[in-house]
Amino acid sequence: MTDVQPLRVLVTGAGGQLGQALTALAPQARTTGVHLLPASRRELDICSPAAVARRLDAEPVAAVINTAAYTAVDRAEAEPEAAERSNALGPRLLAEACRERGIRLIQISTDYVFDGTKGMPYAEDDATHPLGVYGCTKLAGERAALGAPDAMVLRTGWVFSEFGHNFLHTMLRLGAEREALAVVDDQLGGPTYAPAIARVLIRMLARLATGAELPGGIYHFGGAPAVTWYGFAQAIFTAAHQQGLLTRVPALTPITSAEYPTAAARPADARLDCRRLQALLGTLDNDWRPGLAAVLEARKPRS
Repeated sequence: MTDVQPLRVLVTGAGGQLGQALTALAPQARTTGVHLLPASRRELDICSPAAVARRLDAEPVAAVINTAAYTAVDRAEAEPEAAERSNALGPRLLAEACRERGIRLIQISTDYVFDGTKGMPYAEDDATHPLGVYGCTKLAGERAALGAPDAMVLRTGWVFSEFGHNFLHTMLRLGAEREALAVVDDQLGGPTYAPAIARVLIRMLARLATGAELPGGIYHFGGAPAVTWYGFAQAIFTAAHQQGLLTRVPALTPITSAEYPTAAARPADARLDCRRLQALLGTLDNDWRPGLAAVLEARKPRS
């Protein structure tokens, strides 16, 4: 698109699921005028003010997408300082640096800022009430990030992809090892394919590249249709068996959260209302089932 000025965008935490998805889509982003500049944690520690300043001064950008985070939900209960550093301090330092330089900041956040008691999908302005350290630190990071000019927060949840560690990969491993599994069936949410999140972010930034309006504030993007972990596991095993990745479908037993105690409490109903983002961008690509098929296809052995 010759009429679009390249919009340079720093992507922090490029080694994570969403960071890798954005990196993979960088060539596609360029066709919309968005030039993604990925930086892994090793390349840029967002908790170092000096490192952040050096990077932004040496390589000026119009926007920053902060995907860097401490995401070990249960371990965060025992390591609150580490979670606070990555999830709250890092975004605060980025926000300060962006504010000083007039840079747009997009902070990635989580459905775990809610307690899951609403009984229907959460809107952006619903009251937050995180149940654990992870959610508390991510909420603090949201509030800090919104201190940057026209900053945006994109909440999502139940992220899966071809990259890194996630529920889908864990289920495939356990499904190959065991004949029977018990999976929690009283937590409801929306599995969200990381490349789908990446495409939404690129669509948002493409508006900036073309001079269209991109209001700041909080947005939600969660996968659909809503499902429990048990339902998601069923879909994973059925599709994996059909694709020849599993020789058999393990016997699944639905259990309650009480029967599978974890260090951190999870919201019972973490569905997200995505209508604000849909009003901005139009139709959203948030059906998780094509993403599941894409991950399974990528796992097939190549001859």
